Amino acid sequence: MTAAPLELDATPTSLADRAYLAIRDQLIMLDIQPGEPIDDDQLAKSLGVGRTPVREALKRLEVDRLVVSYPRRGTFATGMDIADLAHVSEIRVQLEPLAARRAAERAPRATRAELDELASRVEALDIARSDRTEVMRWDLGVHRAIYRAANNPHLEDVLIRYDNLATRIHCMFLDRLSTLDMHVVAEHVALLRAIAAGEADRAGDLAREHVLRFERAIRAVI
Repeated sequence: MTAAPLELDATPTSLADRAYLAIRDQLIMLDIQPGEPIDDDQLAKSLGVGRTPVREALKRLEVDRLVVSYPRRGTFATGMDIADLAHVSEIRVQLEPLAARRAAERAPRATRAELDELASRVEALDIARSDRTEVMRWDLGVHRAIYRAANNPHLEDVLIRYDNLATRIHCMFLDRLSTLDMHVVAEHVALLRAIAAGEADRAGDLAREHVLRFERAIRAVI
């Protein structure tokens, strides 16, 4: 990579937060496969924390629809169905443009400068020589930056949840989507620069097309 990686989240302030973020990333990136049972003890040992923080993290992840618990059976990574793509896209196609427009309208000058700098960092990525998982982390990071810039914490929370679910779907078909990365990078650069320039309508249109292109790309390979 030619640019430093993005920080997706603030530094965790508790062991439960640390466990939540670590397990969430494993679920999103499919290091824990859909339908796979969750072993509390093994996770606690691998993360260097006790079982209580892990259990607290799993409760939060159940709210995020990334894990599901069954009485007397245990906790499992949520399964994935192609119907999830339509359900997630239906929400994102409405809310991603809203966040992009609000960011373009509300972001202060310093945030606009950060988004413009982020656009340059994304543009500098050497996609052909980059690890695909790292590219996915950049994708997550760009979306997180836009959600924060919209300055609506409730909208941000909802979009993070559904972007996480969309990323799981993306990772499932990653090997078949080798040509999508270049489009994603170009779309991210254009979207970030539209927001930085305060072009609200253009930012909204670009965000909407970004979501729709993703859905079309997935459907083309299934």
